[in-house]
Amino acid sequence: MNTEKNFEINAVVELFGHQKMAGKVTDQTIGGSSFIRIDVPETSIQPAFSRMLNPSAIYAINPVTEEVMLHMAENIQNKPIQSWDIQEMQRKLLSLKSKDESEDYDD
Repeated sequence: MNTEKNFEINAVVELFGHQKMAGKVTDQTIGGSSFIRIDVPETSIQPAFSRMLNPSAIYAINPVTEEVMLHMAENIQNKPIQSWDIQEMQRKLLSLKSKDESEDYDD
């Protein structure tokens, strides 16, 4: 029988590198390794997202009420990892290259 209690709190998490995150904090095991999972709530400009952190990346976990956590998440505005479109990157690079080449001809 599993008597282990699941860890779940609302918190403001301080990370090394002077970063903060606010959300629902739980622990999660992946591939036999323990991680701290932060479920950051949706804010007025960001969608909700989750991030798994190595416990050694954490400086402090500050338990707070749900109301405080939601307020802090709105103020901190952490961003989820964004996927990028290779075609958009190519367009930008080609645009920069075209500008550089046209400046060479202006001399």
